[in-house]
Amino acid sequence: MRYLDLIAERPLVWSLFAVYAIVTVYLAWRGAKKTNDITSFSIGKGDLSPLVVGVTLASSIASTATFVINPGFVYVHGVSALIHLGGSVSLGIIVGLVAMSVGFRRIGARTRAITLPQWIGERYGSRGLATLFAGINLLSIAFVVLILGSLSIVMQQTLGLTNVESLIFVTVFVFGYVFLGGAYAHAYTNTLQGVIMFVVAVIIIASGLHWFSGGVGEVASELAAIDPNLTRAINPASNLFGSFFAVYVSGFVIGFALVCQPHIMTKALFVRSDREVWKYLAVAIAIGITFSGLLVVGIYARLGDIPAQAFLDPATGAFRQDQVMTAYLTHTFSPTVLAFVAVALLAAGMSTLDGILVALSSIAANDLFLNLAERRWLRHAPAHVKARVAHRVSQGILVAMGAVSFAIALSPPRLLGIFGQVGVYGIVAASAVPILIGIVVPSAGKRTALAAAVTGVAVHLVLYFAGVSANPGVTATYAILASAVMALPAVVRATRRRQSTATAHLGLSSQGAR
Repeated sequence: MRYLDLIAERPLVWSLFAVYAIVTVYLAWRGAKKTNDITSFSIGKGDLSPLVVGVTLASSIASTATFVINPGFVYVHGVSALIHLGGSVSLGIIVGLVAMSVGFRRIGARTRAITLPQWIGERYGSRGLATLFAGINLLSIAFVVLILGSLSIVMQQTLGLTNVESLIFVTVFVFGYVFLGGAYAHAYTNTLQGVIMFVVAVIIIASGLHWFSGGVGEVASELAAIDPNLTRAINPASNLFGSFFAVYVSGFVIGFALVCQPHIMTKALFVRSDREVWKYLAVAIAIGITFSGLLVVGIYARLGDIPAQAFLDPATGAFRQDQVMTAYLTHTFSPTVLAFVAVALLAAGMSTLDGILVALSSIAANDLFLNLAERRWLRHAPAHVKARVAHRVSQGILVAMGAVSFAIALSPPRLLGIFGQVGVYGIVAASAVPILIGIVVPSAGKRTALAAAVTGVAVHLVLYFAGVSANPGVTATYAILASAVMALPAVVRATRRRQSTATAHLGLSSQGAR
């Protein structure tokens, strides 16, 4: 009866969400028809178009962090957060995608890798290294919790559901359609989600452009009247964005490294040629730049006449910067427009969540289960049997992940954005240098990759939990730089050997010519 009352109170948003859910389930069913083993579950069969992969990639990168969480950082910390998240990080992501995607695809195609840990294991000839990276990538569970919590916030404020009801629905719905269709369900549903997100992003960005009718200077003056630090490129009062290193250096380094997440990097394995990689990158970058524009909502919310209680947690009465976006939308748009926006916000979270789930369940099945099973129970089994068993295991792991994520999300950390970043940045701190040198330095060996990976994740976690910085992006940047320093001697030796070999070949060629 209660649900009928909720639907009667908000018929449009419930109707739109119902249509979205039905179409999503249909697309997942279409994906399930093409999924029959661990390879098709993880990366498809190479028959996805670059347009679909590009939209999928852009919506996977954007996620709830961009649509819901990050505008809150801009609201609290001002222009410094806008520059860091929208400028430095975005530039780093673009450079990382352009620099590594083609090389990653080439090595992946040659080694037939279907997950990021397997790619690393095959590239460096070490099954142990693949297992290590599989374990490290399980830290993505922190980002899964971030997205579940963010989606719950949106559903509570738009559909009227409770926190528990929202978490149950999202967990069953998203984990369920990924269970059915894997990579194809992820790609098909993300295309739908990405289109919805793009249209709504343009609407949201346009909603506050009137603030700039008098020029940027007028906006800066109004922000300065609230707090002069909000207008500064480096906010001296901010515990997150209070230095040049935090705003610019760590932003770019982290953006570059974020490309090394498994659900982002492996998109290069969805297509069959370098040309298709460049096509999907062009699509993803163009859409991604638009999504980054949503961060300006943090400025809009500061300038708008929004009651202070709109940003408070109903249960505790404490300020929640995670609620800045939803508060702005509620006080800006009519119920009709808000209904469309609400569906887009839900799509934003689900678009990244399903990609992470495909990657994590594939990693757990392919790089943890199979590595063990091939040594014991499946040692003499045919390859197609192993692939099908791994597929079923990946589905079972999804169920377990859903239960664990739901349990953690029931009592979420105070700052979901920071909680999610700690885990994700641990992954990229370990992965960035081994992947980069694996692509650009062919002779780099497994010892170098191992030392760089262990250094990266250890330094990040130690520095963050030691309180060196409240911004996990800063500690992760130190970690990535330390990882690079650890790998540098081996890279220098490999470069010198390559130069010596080239010189020797040139000398032999000259003698032959004489």
